[in-house]
Amino acid sequence: MPASPADSQMYGALFNDPETAQLFTDSAELRAMLLVEGALAKAQGAHGLIPQDAADYIARAVYEVQIDPSALAVETARNGVPIPALLAAFRKSGGDPQALAYVHWGATSQDIMDSALALRLRRVMDLWDSRLADLICVLGEMAQSYADQPMLARTYGQAATVTSFGAVVASWGAPLIRHRKRLAAVRADVLCVSLSGAAGTLSAMGDKGAVIRAELAQALDLHDPMESWHSQRDGIAAYAGWMAGLAASLGKMAEDIILFCQTGIEEISLGGAGGSSTMPQKQNPVAASALVALARHIAGLAATITGAAIHRQQRDGAAWFTEWLTLPQTCILTGRCISLAAEIVAAISPNPDKMQTALNAGLSLHHAEALTFILAAKMPRPEAQAQVTTLCAQALREGKDLIT
Repeated sequence: MPASPADSQMYGALFNDPETAQLFTDSAELRAMLLVEGALAKAQGAHGLIPQDAADYIARAVYEVQIDPSALAVETARNGVPIPALLAAFRKSGGDPQALAYVHWGATSQDIMDSALALRLRRVMDLWDSRLADLICVLGEMAQSYADQPMLARTYGQAATVTSFGAVVASWGAPLIRHRKRLAAVRADVLCVSLSGAAGTLSAMGDKGAVIRAELAQALDLHDPMESWHSQRDGIAAYAGWMAGLAASLGKMAEDIILFCQTGIEEISLGGAGGSSTMPQKQNPVAASALVALARHIAGLAATITGAAIHRQQRDGAAWFTEWLTLPQTCILTGRCISLAAEIVAAISPNPDKMQTALNAGLSLHHAEALTFILAAKMPRPEAQAQVTTLCAQALREGKDLIT
């Protein structure tokens, strides 16, 4: 098995999200970094920081140059960042050496890498927002369809009161609506251009740094943070927290579904359930189990990303590298959570007969709370609750229905 099951030819269909993963390939990162370099040169040329003809040449060349990511490996290992090797390869194969001498003028590696990350995360967030909208719509329709289908509510795994299957489904969808709203705030924190120079002061650009940063943000359709965020990773930490929260909500739904499918309960069935290598009767809720596992793993990864927000001074390689090691994987697995949740919901078939059987099987003890409040209209509530507690014990002892 590869280090990440999402990269496995055997396990990838279970854990990978190709649409999200394609934005975290070497080629996707290189392309995004080159786009940033081209937009930076164009903004600098417009303000006379570099010659206009050089700026125009660089802005064209970034779309034409072809760079092999593997050719950057040795220098990236030595430098800790791929930008020096990328610039050398660009200048070697990009054509006019005089024009290319002005590429990356006054910027630093982290500016290019963080801006490129923001470009890719924007596409990730757009993809997920669309998926969540569709999932919420499907859950809303299901909740409405089964709003009047009674079923047993359970707390601590025991019969509690009566609810409806529609109410349960609505409880799965409601957090997703909130997560979509929160995503807007996260976007504003994360989708920011980075242009700070070597130590956050943009000193190499003189008094033109701020306006060039603003124009670069506009060209890339990113926010202008109006400061350096090299070592301010609170936005990334907030994004990790958002992913963990979303995964937890989807994982809770999956946990419910696993229990609803349990032998002896069987209040829903799942199409396409998994089989066993030795037990022909099994219909395992594999997808739901995978969703729970993903949610738990994302929670751990998000904690690591949050810890990586603790930076030293103006740049901290160890903290930044920790972010690299965890953020792509967290995003890919979160994308899979959303797509897997949609697959699971589409496969749900409620079983109203089993729901009614559960309501009929418990000596009507799930009506105990309602009976307490009926009696509380005629006597103090503590006394009413004590009487109903006695009646419940009697019903269990004698096997008689609480109501009849």
